Amino acid sequence: MKHATRSTSKTFWRLAPLALMLGATCAPAHAWEPTRPVEIIVPAGAGGASDQMARTIQSIILKHKFMDQSILVLNKGGASGAEGIMDTKASAGNPNKLMVAFSAIYTLPIAVKLPFNWRDLNPVAMIAKDEFLLWTNAEANYKTAKDYLDAVKAKPAGTFKMGGTGAKREDQIITVALEKAAGVKFTYVPYKSGGEAATQLVGKHTDSNVNNPSENIAQWRAGQLDALCVFSDERMPYTDKVTKTQSWSDIPTCKEAGYDVQYQMLRGFFLPPKTTAEQAKYYADVLKKVSETPEWKAYLNKQALNGQYLTGDDYVKFLEKDEKYHQTLMQEAGLAAK
Repeated sequence: MKHATRSTSKTFWRLAPLALMLGATCAPAHAWEPTRPVEIIVPAGAGGASDQMARTIQSIILKHKFMDQSILVLNKGGASGAEGIMDTKASAGNPNKLMVAFSAIYTLPIAVKLPFNWRDLNPVAMIAKDEFLLWTNAEANYKTAKDYLDAVKAKPAGTFKMGGTGAKREDQIITVALEKAAGVKFTYVPYKSGGEAATQLVGKHTDSNVNNPSENIAQWRAGQLDALCVFSDERMPYTDKVTKTQSWSDIPTCKEAGYDVQYQMLRGFFLPPKTTAEQAKYYADVLKKVSETPEWKAYLNKQALNGQYLTGDDYVKFLEKDEKYHQTLMQEAGLAAK
């Protein structure tokens, strides 16, 4: 019996280093993980494209259990998104607050001299780029962008109303660029969200808007709105029918219609300042997993998003280039603060 005990003991000590090695191999992939619920801050109103995307990602993470902690989506769209942006900036060192980023991170500092720069935050990842389209009320029966813009040109300047999300933001930037390209002038009407802009167009309180696909898709499918052109250099690739007769790929580019206006918007994420690279990598890896799910790919198809995942240096390089592009657009549109 003593011999057997000695043998077992020797075996244990021989296997102990191997067990330690295996334990290290099986350790969690991330040394840091959130220990309490995570807030996704959306610097926009409920119902808009950013809000819809955040809630879709929330549901995918929950379904696939990509995180142990729960996720709360909080809308802070006051002051055209400045409320959510400044709240995130003020939450230095808090790794449990993840902000949805879109072009407001450039436009607000340029337009109103907001004391903020995206470099104040910790970049996590970009997960997609969003398209913009020119939409009209279906009862107006404009068949093409040219039909509509010719009608606008035929009336006194400012007769037609263009609805959009916020002032001096992407929707107004596109509107001004379209005015210059078409030789027309709209009365621009800012709303709290793309969802509200869609509702106002259905109710004929405006004549058009330049919403994202996701913000008008329900009304388009219902036959209440018409999509006249997309502000891109090429048509969208999605061929599944959305309405009874049209897919996203059937919509011509505005350039095809004779109006060379192009704009795509960042869909990304940031952590507050003074969070770590390790914390950013944790969320970047979670978002990478999200981007590879069938649910996300179906969402891209349905909402006509341009799926593109970037993190690290590639994400930073994109942000630097996109910021310069917005500076040029806003200065040309006369929307930059003096």
